[in-house]
Amino acid sequence: MPQPTLEQYEIWFVTGSQNLYGEETLRQVAEQSQEVVAGLDGLPVRVVWKPVLKDTESIRRLALEVNARDDVIGVIAWMHTFSPAKMWITGLDALAKPLLHLHTQANVELPWEDIDFDFMNLNQAAHGDREFGYIQSRMAIPRKTVVGHVSNPAVVARIDSWQRACAGWAAVRTLKLARFGDNMRQVAVTEGDKTEAEIRLGVQVNTWSVNELVDAVEAATDDQVDALIEDYLASYEVAEELLPDGDRHQSLRDAAAIEVGLRSFLEGGGFHAFTDSFEDLGGLKQLPGLAVQRLMAEGYGFGAEGDWKTAILVRVANVMGAGLPGGASLMEDYTYDLVPGEECILGAHMLEVSPSLSTTKARLEIHPLGIGGKEDPVRLVFTADPGPALVVAMSDMRERFRLVANVVENVEAPDLPQLPVGRAVWKPAPDFATSAECWLTAGAAHHTVMTTAVGIEVFRDFAEIAQIELLEIDEDTTARGFRDQVRWNKAYYRLAQGL
Repeated sequence: MPQPTLEQYEIWFVTGSQNLYGEETLRQVAEQSQEVVAGLDGLPVRVVWKPVLKDTESIRRLALEVNARDDVIGVIAWMHTFSPAKMWITGLDALAKPLLHLHTQANVELPWEDIDFDFMNLNQAAHGDREFGYIQSRMAIPRKTVVGHVSNPAVVARIDSWQRACAGWAAVRTLKLARFGDNMRQVAVTEGDKTEAEIRLGVQVNTWSVNELVDAVEAATDDQVDALIEDYLASYEVAEELLPDGDRHQSLRDAAAIEVGLRSFLEGGGFHAFTDSFEDLGGLKQLPGLAVQRLMAEGYGFGAEGDWKTAILVRVANVMGAGLPGGASLMEDYTYDLVPGEECILGAHMLEVSPSLSTTKARLEIHPLGIGGKEDPVRLVFTADPGPALVVAMSDMRERFRLVANVVENVEAPDLPQLPVGRAVWKPAPDFATSAECWLTAGAAHHTVMTTAVGIEVFRDFAEIAQIELLEIDEDTTARGFRDQVRWNKAYYRLAQGL
């Protein structure tokens, strides 16, 4: 699968007005709205201008056209003049794609000495958008509101975040996820309602026997394995024992065969996310480590131990971060350094952390794995780059799914010569104790996606689009305030579902 890209998508830009003002004013509305669109050039998703909307029927038909186009992933709306909001009711009610309300105007600085009533009739967004805001709130329409002129980089940055969330939503709505085997036995948080996930998110989560994957692995040809070996040798530092003349080279060939088989299975079924479990490996010779790491780095979603909810998040984060430096990976909080004032978290997994979190060349090694009962697995060893990151978990709270996101900072890691896995070391905001207390209060999962490509605003926009709960832990979080929010949210989401 090629790296995720947003080039295939469009966002439509619609401008509201009415026939009251006459053709000359409407011509100027069209021209100036096209200038606003030109100011949005360079965003990750192309913004396409649409003719000015002036009546109920044209608005409704545009909404239906948006819904029918898989490549159109959202709508930006601006009320340049006063567009009576009742004409938007049927269109907003029909619209099934994300909406951004851009509260802007054509000019940055007012031409004070030249303003007459013709100017005022044309430039009415100050109250035209308030009319539009009212009807959106009256109808409880989920949307993002962005205020300011498009020449302001902060405005464009907020639209950029929303576009990426729209792409994540489009990806999850069509996502097919393959579970090889079931969840790790007796584990609670990796369970969840797969039917509800398809209802709420659109993702299809289904299970295949591990031995169906084994059949695909056994079908790998020597030529396919040889080609992957050449790729490994060119891409990574390779331990001497795994080299073609090394005494454990066969293990590398076995890992390559797993990658060939896994990739062919996923591509053949149109899957962009998957899970496995060390408790159910069937006829696989080793736990998939290298293959999983490489597939995540290419944009696939993955969850260990059958954790399909985290696999969804990894895929969504990969899509939303398309074209940005950094990456997304399965992550797990493993252990702490509790030196007062220096507290940090060491995160890893058995093998499955994506090398997209690091810009250094990973080292390909083989080591024993004390669980799973299989041969020693091959894996990539590296440490995530220092810098801003975000860890996000999804939990099934019975009547809803809950996202919990913690803003963190990856830091330089001490030498870890006895821990040959992909790993990250981070300091969570606002501090270790508050972060951990809030995480536990929320019942957030121990598996997460770590993304170094997108920040909290993108996930905030995604949660708004998906109408899914999001609890944020950042530099402004307090344990007391967070506890209150958890209580309030419980009441809100119960009421929001209706009877």
